[in-house]
Amino acid sequence: MTYSIKLNKYLPLLPFIIPILCIWVVNTPLFSEDPASLSMAITFDLLVSTPVLYFLTIRKRTIPNTTVIPAFILGIVIASIILPSEHQYYLSQVKIWILPVVEIGIISYIIITIRRTFKSFKLTGETDFFSAAKVASAKILPKRVAILFATELSVFYYGVFAWKKRRLSLNEYSYHQKTSTQMVLGVFFFIIMIEAIAVHLLLQSWSQVVAWILTCLSIYGCFQILGILKSLSRRPISIKNDAVILRYGIMNEVEVPYNQIKQIAAFTTTVEKSDGYVHLSPFKDMEGHNILIEVENEMELNGFYGVKKSFEKLLIYTDEPERFLKKMEAVRNPVRIFID
Repeated sequence: MTYSIKLNKYLPLLPFIIPILCIWVVNTPLFSEDPASLSMAITFDLLVSTPVLYFLTIRKRTIPNTTVIPAFILGIVIASIILPSEHQYYLSQVKIWILPVVEIGIISYIIITIRRTFKSFKLTGETDFFSAAKVASAKILPKRVAILFATELSVFYYGVFAWKKRRLSLNEYSYHQKTSTQMVLGVFFFIIMIEAIAVHLLLQSWSQVVAWILTCLSIYGCFQILGILKSLSRRPISIKNDAVILRYGIMNEVEVPYNQIKQIAAFTTTVEKSDGYVHLSPFKDMEGHNILIEVENEMELNGFYGVKKSFEKLLIYTDEPERFLKKMEAVRNPVRIFID
């Protein structure tokens, strides 16, 4: 029984034995005897047989069917590496006629899925793009890839498209207006921009390629900072009916059910790292804190690119701590508030 469970777990990996066999065949004397016919057969196995068999092994599982596409692309990459260039005719036809269609299809499907998810979120009163992007990405990509893709997409969205000012509802609380975080990130943004120009001018006489690579990396870094900066005002802390959603832009977040809260109180005391406290803000003491939330059981803080951090005592900052604590008290103890 145990062996059957283990075999079932690794069953989706079995189709990838085909690429291994293809690599082995190319490196045997058999391939040199009839390279044209074997190249066609290997191309077919890598681009058709492997994705089809992979699909058959995952179609009744929780693995998204769209993961067949990476299997197909992996086959193209392997075929491009192992087959001699003079025997890549069929492979080149796939690259010219089929691959662009697949790429356009992927992009279109991702955009449509995210739009539909975002619209369904709006119907429930939720307008958070990052949350919608994570849900949509999880439908079409493997779990670990999904969070990376959703993060990159959200950085681009907040950095380029999210210019309209977001009005907070009565159950939402900001955390960026009375701190120096925006100023610090803004300073970093302009330092990187100035440094990128200086480094580009310095290196272009030595190597244009290196100069442009570093410049592109700097521009990407600026986009990330801008996306993070603008996400602060668009992803507030939110008090729901059964849980409080604690956010710090797209960098950190956690949903804490009310029945998991052991203690919540005003707290401005300076703490040591060894005391077991975890900050919601990645800037920690530079930004400060004014509220402590202690949970009954250890929970995980979801960080940038899906990095997780365990906590039992979470330090947060909000611009209106008194109003936040009163609201939390009201939703956690509605009967007592009514009697009072």
